[in-house]
Amino acid sequence: MTSEAATAASPAEAAPAPEPIPHGLGVSLPAADARAKTEGTFPYAADLWAEGLLWAAVLRSPHAHARIVSIDTTHAREMPGVRAVVTHEDVPGRPVHGRGPAADRPVFASEVVRHHGEPIAAVAADHPDTARMAAAAVIVEYEVLDPVIDPELAFEAEPLHPDGNLIRHIPLHHGDPAAAGEIVVEGQYRIGRADPAPIGAEAGLAVPRPDGGVELYLASTDPHSDRDTAAACFGLSPDQVKIVVTGVPGATADREDQGFQLPLGLLALRTGCPVKLTATREESFLGHAHRHPTLLRYRHHADAEGRLVKVEAQILLDAGAYADTSPEALAAAVSFACGPYVVPNAFIEGWAVRTNNPPSGHVRGEGAMQVCAAYEAQMDKLAKRLGVDPAELRLRNALATGDVLPTGQTVTCPAPVAELLQAVQEYPLPALPKDSPEEDWLLPGGPEGAGEPGAVRRGVGYGLGMVHMLGAEGTDEVSTATVKIQDGIATVLCAAVESGQGFTTLARQIVQETLGVDEVHVAPVDTDQPPAGPGCRGRHTWVSGGAVERAAKMVRTQLLQPLAHKFGMSHELLQITDGKITSYDGVLSTTVAEELHGKELWATAQCRPHPTEPLDGAGQGDAFVGLAFCAIRAVVDVDIELGSVRVVELAVAQDVGRILNPAQLAARIEAGVTQGVGIALTENLRTPRGLLRHPDLTGYALPTALDAPDIRIVKLVEERDVVAPFGAKAASAVPVVTSPAAIASAVRAATGRPVNRLPIRPQAAVVTGQ
Repeated sequence: MTSEAATAASPAEAAPAPEPIPHGLGVSLPAADARAKTEGTFPYAADLWAEGLLWAAVLRSPHAHARIVSIDTTHAREMPGVRAVVTHEDVPGRPVHGRGPAADRPVFASEVVRHHGEPIAAVAADHPDTARMAAAAVIVEYEVLDPVIDPELAFEAEPLHPDGNLIRHIPLHHGDPAAAGEIVVEGQYRIGRADPAPIGAEAGLAVPRPDGGVELYLASTDPHSDRDTAAACFGLSPDQVKIVVTGVPGATADREDQGFQLPLGLLALRTGCPVKLTATREESFLGHAHRHPTLLRYRHHADAEGRLVKVEAQILLDAGAYADTSPEALAAAVSFACGPYVVPNAFIEGWAVRTNNPPSGHVRGEGAMQVCAAYEAQMDKLAKRLGVDPAELRLRNALATGDVLPTGQTVTCPAPVAELLQAVQEYPLPALPKDSPEEDWLLPGGPEGAGEPGAVRRGVGYGLGMVHMLGAEGTDEVSTATVKIQDGIATVLCAAVESGQGFTTLARQIVQETLGVDEVHVAPVDTDQPPAGPGCRGRHTWVSGGAVERAAKMVRTQLLQPLAHKFGMSHELLQITDGKITSYDGVLSTTVAEELHGKELWATAQCRPHPTEPLDGAGQGDAFVGLAFCAIRAVVDVDIELGSVRVVELAVAQDVGRILNPAQLAARIEAGVTQGVGIALTENLRTPRGLLRHPDLTGYALPTALDAPDIRIVKLVEERDVVAPFGAKAASAVPVVTSPAAIASAVRAATGRPVNRLPIRPQAAVVTGQ
């Protein structure tokens, strides 16, 4: 051995021990399942298996509206390998009226088909091909009826449902109806039908239980609500139905539709065998809910300085065949119809109606996204009429803490709208593309699709958006969590589903921060745990995260009290930092690991935000717990001859309350902005005569990495909401709401065209006579 080698190997020169990985709140802790997902070993619902497995297939209606004359299952039942065929006659119960989004929807159509793809029958067989062939062998005789596809005609049409065609009407009256401004601008706007298009299609497994019940293994985002609906339809008590949440392959809306999971459970109960169903992409498009297509009419009044005097609007949501979450979406649309602006007088009429179009439901930012596109178009029109810079006009009317919403509710949470807008306004603009062959890819359409560089116009536009967090109008928001710690390892039990929003990572960070332990596990979710509610509107960051924090603090007290008593001091004078317990005076110093040795501690806690109230007959009431705001500046290049649009850059400023995980927060904002690009430019689920056209990822154009613009998060305002745990706000919905409006604003600036429809059609961006 050489002297150099001996020196390198000596203990004195040994490499220092690696520093501990930072953890706790405010740190970019990676997701626990990140490695499994990237390596392809993460267990999704489609990967499930059980001994004696049968395969299911669902027969769906090819018509948007029809009367069912007869259903003949004889041929399907006689096919070799078929174990069961079920129709509406085999459903022992029905959804409980008024409970959950499935309350007005049958498991299978019985007398009338109300939308394309509605389930008619389901089959279980010993092979997936056999199941599909048997489903196709079910003979259904239809009397095809004319569908009601125009929501404006639904008011006078024959009732499509026993509950009628009008699902909800909200008249909002705020201020003086006689108020008028010197400047008046009007507009009519249409928002198309968008699909959440989850990367993984629906899949699940149903396993019968010895007690006559059933266990459903699903990628559910609201397991307790799904359990209650299933139990009612199966004619069972809720404790006889258990839902186990399997790996959720991302969700920006409700993951499961009852036309998928309920037939699955019925087949398992009928056959006494495990039954698996994996939806095709077409079935996925047909089954789950979509974003509400919306018709909006607006009239804005302003004084000569551009300050808003009155806003009048009519909002019509196409709910499709069933109510689902349309009442909640309409409440958001009406309440936020004026946007994050001070409007002393507002008169809004909102309706949600049934049609024979595919059902609409919860999709990220529902209601708020549609009105944002309309009121921001109105602000652009007003700025043009006044000859004022569009950003300056918005600043003159920006909402702030202490202002009053059109619903009469005072904004008590941080509302830094002006600060957000100024941040994106002042951010440097991107450089113009070079007029050279090497830079052709920068042109709209790319090298093969772009026209002449001289036909490209650059536009800059702005969008201000707002969303509410948690439920609204008296929804009882509550979540329960248990934190256990044994042998220095903590476990969190909470029925909050990890759907990609990062809750499991946040729960680990909360426990690490509070208890000073490194190893924290989040238990799988099932309905044996207390309910935590649906995974939408930032609920789990607020409500479930709050429950985890409270439970962890209770365990912390159990840990510190004996130690504090021993030294004759209050446990509140002890602190936990980096795994060490120290007193305020430095007399006591020990480690968390030493104090936990041989101990088992646990606590259960709930988090329930302050109550809200329903909107009254005039659309007034304190309906929302908290609000989140966002400002986006869009820069686009438009080929005014071809109508092609390239989003160059989106500059984002957002109020987030408190940054809990910087990397995760940035990812959520970037994902939301990119989703908004699709809504603005490409995503349009076409339904001529109520029939889904091209229900696949070829016909439905999702934005790809090549479509994603440069996203610059220029400012995150950390002004904590004092009523929220940790002070944090929901992060992912408001950029989805805001970015389509900002992109449309930029296209208007580039072309001078009104752009009153989303997604933006090429013909809307073509400028003639140039």
